[in-house]
Amino acid sequence: MNKITAFAATFLALGLWTACSAPKEETTEETAMETVEETPAPAPSNTVVDIAIGSPDHTTLVAAVQAAGLVETLSGEGPFTVFAPTNAAFEALPAGTVEGLLEPESKEALTGILTYHVVSGNVMSGDLSDGQEVTTLNGQTLTVSIQDGKVMIGGATVVAADLAGTNGVVHVIDTVLLPE
Repeated sequence: MNKITAFAATFLALGLWTACSAPKEETTEETAMETVEETPAPAPSNTVVDIAIGSPDHTTLVAAVQAAGLVETLSGEGPFTVFAPTNAAFEALPAGTVEGLLEPESKEALTGILTYHVVSGNVMSGDLSDGQEVTTLNGQTLTVSIQDGKVMIGGATVVAADLAGTNGVVHVIDTVLLPE
């Protein structure tokens, strides 16, 4: 009986030693991952209207474009060339002119003035020549004058040129152009 007990104790010790020295089994937990397809973000808009909106010098122009209901049109495919008067250009108009033009009953007159500042196409400053006439969206023409490197359009001086957008170009001018 002693031999059987000794044999069982040896067998038990050998079994415990093997179990303790064997490499541990690692349990891995599988997690289901959901694959989400990313769609590229749309390209940021930079229309001729966005250029004006982004400029602190064109808040009056933006208000006028909104009052005339031209935001959607000028945000469209284009291309458009916009001669954009600054706030100072609007302030140079006779007192009360801007406020009167922003009234709902003046929408037609305001639209005529604003479309007089827009030419169809993408006309960069390098495309302009002295004496050239460009037809505006309201059907009237503006004459380009270039002297001593200074570009003028219809009597307004271009103070910043070739602000390219996704649907055209903006040239900043120092005077509000008034159709005849």
